[in-house]
Amino acid sequence: MKITVLAENTAKDSGLTAEHGLSLFVETDNHKILFDMGQTDAFVKNALSLGVDLTKADIAVLSHGHYDHGGGIKAFLKLNSIAPVYLNREAFGRHFNGSEKYIGLDQDLKNNDRLVFVDEELRINDEMLLLSCNGKEKCFATEPFGLNIEINGVMQSERFHHEQYLLIEENGKRVLFSGCSHKGILNIQQWFQPDAFVGGFHLSKLDPATADCEKLKDTADTLLKYKTKYYTAHCTGVAQYEYLKTVMGESIEYLSTGCCIII
Repeated sequence: MKITVLAENTAKDSGLTAEHGLSLFVETDNHKILFDMGQTDAFVKNALSLGVDLTKADIAVLSHGHYDHGGGIKAFLKLNSIAPVYLNREAFGRHFNGSEKYIGLDQDLKNNDRLVFVDEELRINDEMLLLSCNGKEKCFATEPFGLNIEINGVMQSERFHHEQYLLIEENGKRVLFSGCSHKGILNIQQWFQPDAFVGGFHLSKLDPATADCEKLKDTADTLLKYKTKYYTAHCTGVAQYEYLKTVMGESIEYLSTGCCIII
């Protein structure tokens, strides 16, 4: 399995565009998958620079309904005429940072016939499974960090029911893709225990220079209990990653725009 990072908060090359967001191009033996579409069309421009042909993608997956992962949906639908876009049924909810800043998707797109709405679980094919895990027990507490959802005109703390995960099983390996892990990276690891994890940890609000380092240390220690290789990015945070790296060593790597890995 080959994974190319088309958009992320940082870039390994000055010729590529970095933005707050995430987009990955995943190539398996049988499929070419676009996982998330960043904040803008930067992932399209980066794909050209990296030699990735997005018109060949036969499947697209949106991890959740935030602008920094689905802002590029329109650009992808215009460029690619074949791939269905799988997203959770609640992805077009009214999502906010605080009470004023709307961070959801473009509502004009919700009736597009290329979109495939997923409930709790959907098997795309023999190797790919989408799961939201909304009914699963959370053994580890999570923090919304000020993210909210407006329901029937009332602002509520975000539940992240719109977040889904892509599990790919190929050549005896289970690889899990998670955009931001809002339901808690430790909960997600307990649920799946994959061979490899790719995506954000949602830890960027924890400052390793403060008492938060204890939470980061506990997270790192717990992640090390699994036989998982972690490839992280985006909402994990660079400083937070650097701290985790001191604890986790070779078990964890950071993925910037332009990175390419083989699993």
